[in-house]
Amino acid sequence: MTAATTKSRELEEFEPTWAIAHLFPAQGTWSEEEYLALNGNRLIEFSHGWVEVLPIPTTLHQVIVAFLYDSLKGFVLPKGLGLPLFSPLRVRLWAGKFREPDVLFMLSEHKNRVGNEYWEGADLVMEVVSDDDRRRDLEMKRFEYARAGIPEYWIVDPQLEQITVLFLDGNRYREHGGFKRGQRATSVLLPGFELDVDAAFAARLARLGS
Repeated sequence: MTAATTKSRELEEFEPTWAIAHLFPAQGTWSEEEYLALNGNRLIEFSHGWVEVLPIPTTLHQVIVAFLYDSLKGFVLPKGLGLPLFSPLRVRLWAGKFREPDVLFMLSEHKNRVGNEYWEGADLVMEVVSDDDRRRDLEMKRFEYARAGIPEYWIVDPQLEQITVLFLDGNRYREHGGFKRGQRATSVLLPGFELDVDAAFAARLARLGS
C-alpha cells in the first residue's frame, strides 16, 4: 500500500457519512411529517420545506433561560393559569412553519392546543437573543410570532442587558416596555407577573458561582 493510498483512507475515515445524508429529503422539499419524524437532541426548526439546525446553546444562555422559566413557573403554576415549558419543544406557527422558543406558555383555557409532539401556537414566548444571529430573534421571530397570533413576546437581550416586552395589537406587536437594569419587566397577558432585570442578568454569573 502506497503512502498516498494510506493518506486517502485516513481522510475518508474522517469524512461525514454522506450516504446517510442522501437518505433525507433535499432542502426545500421536506414535509411536516418528515420534519416531525426527526429524532435527537438538536434544536431543529422548520420553514416551508427547509430545516434549520440551530447552534447548541451556551451555558450563559441556558442559565438565563432557566431563570426565566423558574420565574414564570413560580407565578403561573400556583394560580393554575396554564402550562410553562422550555426548549426543545416544537411550536407550529402555521402550516409549514415551526419554531422552538426558549420559554413558552399556554393559558389553561387553550390546553386543547397543547399536543405531545408540538403545540399549536402559544400565548407567551420568550427568546434569549443569540449572538450568532441577532436578527433572527429581534426581527424575524418578531414578525413570525405576530403573524402566528401569539399575544406576547419577550425579547431578552444579554448584550444590551434589556428585556423588551411586546404585546399583540391587531396583527402587529406594540412595545409594552424596554426594561433595563434597575427596572422590573412586566407582562400585559399576565397582570402581576414581574421580572427583576438585574436578577435576570446577574443570574448568568450567580449560577456559575462567580
